Amino acid sequence: MSLAESLEIATCTDPGVVRAHNEDSIAADPETGLVVLADGMGGHNAGEVASGMATTVICNEINNRTRALDPRVGGRTREEVHQLLIEQIQRANVSIYQAAQSEAQFSGMGTTLVTALFYDNKVTVAHIGDSRMYRMRRARLECITRDHSLLQEQIDCGMITQEQARFSTHRNLVTRALGVHPIVEADLIDLEVRPDDIFLFCSDGLNDMVSDEDIELTLGTLAVNLRLAAQQLVQAANDNGGRDNVSVVLVRIKRDFAASRSLLSKLTAKLG
Repeated sequence: MSLAESLEIATCTDPGVVRAHNEDSIAADPETGLVVLADGMGGHNAGEVASGMATTVICNEINNRTRALDPRVGGRTREEVHQLLIEQIQRANVSIYQAAQSEAQFSGMGTTLVTALFYDNKVTVAHIGDSRMYRMRRARLECITRDHSLLQEQIDCGMITQEQARFSTHRNLVTRALGVHPIVEADLIDLEVRPDDIFLFCSDGLNDMVSDEDIELTLGTLAVNLRLAAQQLVQAANDNGGRDNVSVVLVRIKRDFAASRSLLSKLTAKLG
């Protein structure tokens, strides 16, 4: 069984109501189980360049290497997935940073990032900035990632409440981004997945405009039609003002995709 038979993926991205250009970049490949979402920042469309570079660099290498290992069985251990994601994130970071240093029109550009690799009934997610991953399980929505933002730091130290945060003027100030410094650290999270889980990846253009409660309601109502659910989430953000670009990737777990232990052992031995 191929991994694509176990994962259903739907995507939607839109510039929003206010902005003329879309500086978000998304990619998803059910054959390899890779999802990438980047929300660029920087003047003169440099954010679009940064997010596009992040998506391209990460997708090209990870997809090529994952296909070579036979995605039908996942083909990787958790440690190998961690190493692969860290390596490619750093490659993307260096590419963006060097472009920003060498080209005046790209000065100061960077991007948030949330990327994940599904394998062996698991998912590993890596994130930088305030783009998010949520999990919908048994009709309950949970935010898995934790924003790298000034707002989150204010919440963590008790300066403001979650409710006050919804109206803060500091919503878009991130404390960590890809391409801003020579080296960047991504947070990595490992999760077991179950059939019927739905994973939502989004830029802050969604969760800034649509409450978690309304996101949960939309996913619960439209769970049988993932493409429509993605479109409706983007439409809801735009209906509420659409002040930013908004991007959504939805991944539904259709069935188990546990790796064959014997074949996985052979692949691991080959890698070693």
